[in-house]
Parts: sequence; structure tokens; C-alpha cells
Amino acid sequence: MLKRRAVLAAPLLGLAAPALAQAWPDRTIRFLVPFAPGGNTDLVGRLSAQWMTQALGVSVVVENRGGAGGIVGSDAVAKAAPDGSMFLVGSIGSISVAPALERLPYDPLVDLAPVSLLSTNALVLLARRALPFASTQDVVAAAKADPEKLTYGSSGIGGLMHVSMLVLEVLAEAKFTHVPFRSGSQAAQSLTSGDIDLMFANMSDALPLVQGGVARAFAVSTAQRSAQMPDVPTMQELGYAGFNVVSWNALFAPGATPRPVVEKLSETARRMVADPEVQRRMAGFGSVAAANTPAEFAAQIRAETAMWGDILKRAGLARPA
Repeated sequence: MLKRRAVLAAPLLGLAAPALAQAWPDRTIRFLVPFAPGGNTDLVGRLSAQWMTQALGVSVVVENRGGAGGIVGSDAVAKAAPDGSMFLVGSIGSISVAPALERLPYDPLVDLAPVSLLSTNALVLLARRALPFASTQDVVAAAKADPEKLTYGSSGIGGLMHVSMLVLEVLAEAKFTHVPFRSGSQAAQSLTSGDIDLMFANMSDALPLVQGGVARAFAVSTAQRSAQMPDVPTMQELGYAGFNVVSWNALFAPGATPRPVVEKLSETARRMVADPEVQRRMAGFGSVAAANTPAEFAAQIRAETAMWGDILKRAGLARPA
């Protein structure tokens, strides 16, 4: 009976899609952030919601639903009604990286529709100030001398902060102990309180900790140095060839959302990141405003997914096929 109802309903949904696309947006929109409040993704999501409330003429509100490195919230949007009322402010971990590590309850390339990038940023290898280290080399040497003694935090298992340290473990032949949190900001708070020793932090979390003198920055994850921390070397400069990790935040819709809705929101995102005030505010918390078309973004995700699958497989970290 349920299957028969679904078959009968399919043509009606097809007829409703053009009307939805033409009227959209006609109600409050939710941006679901799959992390606890206060982290980089949350900051980007709230800035975007504020700007788009004005641009779209309807209220855009942020809902936080953390868990499993962004997978819980990503799954919620993947299973949401494709009616233009809910979108994901997602990040690379639960989209491009996690498929190589675990079986997801959603297919990022089918159940979610890429809309546009919103921002990019580097990760920063931080150590709490009280540790007797002056460099990444010191950290690695200590981890080799006493494996698993040093702890590191992340935004959750499978997230970019987590796998960045996994890659360092493989390249440096060192071992640390992972302590997952519900967001990068919570991990940063634990670093400040001395509950963990290290973390690959988003630039937005790293800047205040370094400027406040509570943490040391030893390296950035990107191939080029960051404008926010120009004196901090890259991992590649330190001898870790191929270490190039770029974090991003972006908008996704439920997979069956009408294409005109996706295209309209994508065009709005591109206008937003061209706003000098948005660029200034993003730079203030360590991000670079960025946008692309749905087709460009889908191609980027396919390429990243293949890249991370290859990297983690070669590192012996990927899940069995």
C-alpha cells in the first residue's frame, strides 16, 4: 500500500516542483549547522543567514544539530522534505572525507544537492602553551618517544580536524590519542583549559588562542602560508610532502529539491561573497569568502572524495570496501 501511494504521489510532486520553484522563497528558511554553536561553520552559517534574510526577503534562521563530526546534521537534511525550507551549512568532513572512513546513512552526491561554497580556511596545528615544545618537530619527537601520551581534540570522528591528525600520524610515524568533541570550538576550549594537548584548529578558533597567548601555532595545513598567520610554516615546508588540507563551509539542499530553487540560492550566495562587508567579517574569524555554481561544486566534491579515498587508503586508514 505504501509503495502504491508513493507511485501515485510521484507525478503530483513533479507537477508541484515548478510551482514551488516559482514561488520560492515564501516561508521561513532553516540553515542547519551540523555542529554545536560557536565554531567556524556556525559563524559562517549565522553570517550567511543574516545576509540572506535581507537578500531573500524571508527569515533565515540557524539550527544547530551536532554529532558524529557533522554526519548527524547532514543526514537530517539529506532526509528532509525537498520543499526549499531547509538547507545544510555543511563542511568537507561529512561530505568528502567521511565516505572513505565509514558507511554513511546518506550518499553525499545523491541525497544532498550542492548549492555553493561559502568560505574556505586553513587549519592550524596548535599546542597548549604549557607544553615544552617550540615546533612541530618537537611534538612529533615527543609522540615517538611516548606513543599515545599526547592527546588531540577534533570536531568529531571522521571530520577534517580528525583525519588531518591521522595523516600526520602516518607521515610522521607517530601516535597520538584522539579526543572527539561536538564542535571545533569545544575542542579549542578544552585546549585552553589544558584538558587536551594538541589540535588541528580552524583558523577562526586558532587566531584568538594564539593572540591571547594560550596556545602556540606550529604549522598550517594548506600548501601556501595563511595571510592571517604569515609567519607560521606550512606542513609541506616542514617536510610532509603532499600535506595540503583546505577546510570549507558550503550550502547543500535535500537531493530532490527543484533545480531552480538550488540555482537561485546559489546565485544569492555568489552575490553574498562579493559583498566587501561579508569578506571583511569572514576574514575577521579566519575565513575567506568563496562561492561557485552547483555544477562546479559537484565536480569539486567528486574530485575531493576520490582524492581523500586514495590518501586514506594509501595511509591504511580507509574502511574496507
